[in-house]
Amino acid sequence: MHAPITYSEPGGRRSLLEERPMRPPVIGKIRPGIKVLTRAARDKPEAVRIHDAGLARGESFERISADITRATGIKTPMVPKNVPWFTCRGSDFANPALAQDIVQRYGEDRNDGHGRRLWRFPLVFAFDDWLSNMPNQLVAWTKSGRQYFSEYGPDGRRYCKMYAAPVRDARADRAKRTWNGRTVILRQDEHIQDGICDPQECPQYQAGNCNLSASFFFAVPSAIGLGLIEMPTTSIYVLQKAHAAMQTVFMARGKLVGIKFWMSKQEIEISRIDDSGQPVRQMQWLITLDAEIDIAALLDGSDRRPPALEMAEQAASMLEGDREDPLPDDGQADDATITPQAGATEIGVDQAASSAPASDTAGTENLESEYLDLVKRLGLNSEDGTRQLKAFAAATFGRGWSKRDQDVRRFLAELRTALANPMAFREQVAAIAADVAT
Repeated sequence: MHAPITYSEPGGRRSLLEERPMRPPVIGKIRPGIKVLTRAARDKPEAVRIHDAGLARGESFERISADITRATGIKTPMVPKNVPWFTCRGSDFANPALAQDIVQRYGEDRNDGHGRRLWRFPLVFAFDDWLSNMPNQLVAWTKSGRQYFSEYGPDGRRYCKMYAAPVRDARADRAKRTWNGRTVILRQDEHIQDGICDPQECPQYQAGNCNLSASFFFAVPSAIGLGLIEMPTTSIYVLQKAHAAMQTVFMARGKLVGIKFWMSKQEIEISRIDDSGQPVRQMQWLITLDAEIDIAALLDGSDRRPPALEMAEQAASMLEGDREDPLPDDGQADDATITPQAGATEIGVDQAASSAPASDTAGTENLESEYLDLVKRLGLNSEDGTRQLKAFAAATFGRGWSKRDQDVRRFLAELRTALANPMAFREQVAAIAADVAT
């Protein structure tokens, strides 16, 4: 007789969907510029007619270009053009009315005869990690999709990768079906022999077929929809300036999520190398990010603190108890232990409510109740468990983690994730606490 089937505590992946990397849903695309007809297309009356009719209907540039190619045979009828405004068309959105609402809400008519255009608009990022908000890579495209693309390896080096050729199934006399997407391999040929992405030696990059490909992913306030909006860019100058802006805001506020940025364009003189190898300078409209943050107030040495840090301190009071001595410089927890129940009692919710807005007080109470529930469900609601948990948090997020709002919320997220396998988490916490103690 067979032994009965039993199930252990679930952990890790639980679904076929979780085997693939998660990507945020995209509900639309705002473009940084426009496309115009090439000289060859302008000489064709049919191409001009299709172009003007497509613009009047609000169709995408890709659709207009494809229609011109089918009608006239011109392979490249349209080329990008940099302009000081953004293109927000209904054809680029799952809900066309959303694009119209964004233009009406944030657009501006500058009396240039073109009506209302999107010159500047607010946005909010969905991640605290700048790279998740602005992924980028080098890509060589073909008509069928990506041919080569860059990815960083665990050693920090940039590698050139490609899709492996499909394996044929001899019995079915067709290509073998692949699971979980096409197989990605290192590119190794006569041009790139070691798989290292080296644009100086790459024939595709030197021929102009491999270029930077990047996108911003964000939400626009009052733009209703279950997903983010994408804005593509191929400018390294834009990425550098956006990265600097995000890093500045992160250092000032300790997070990116929830901070209102403003996206606009600025005409800046840039340097490039022409076909003869000589450096030339030219004016170009570049995407710029700005945020409503008073940097001077953060640097003037006053006692005022950003709202994010105030919220983090309130959450820290709940998580660590009302302690007068800070964590030691080495990040170790001290001998004074506070049980979760005591920490919840000593937080002083009534006292905080007298000086904080009702919304802040309610948020703190929600964090408190969630923390107590998670600790109990994880089996750490004891004196030793609380001590180990404090040591684990200090070792994981670093000294001063309780003063950083994003780390406080990451700590709670860690506890929620640990519910999938409480026993393994308890062992991990105990091991880290033991290492800290020694």
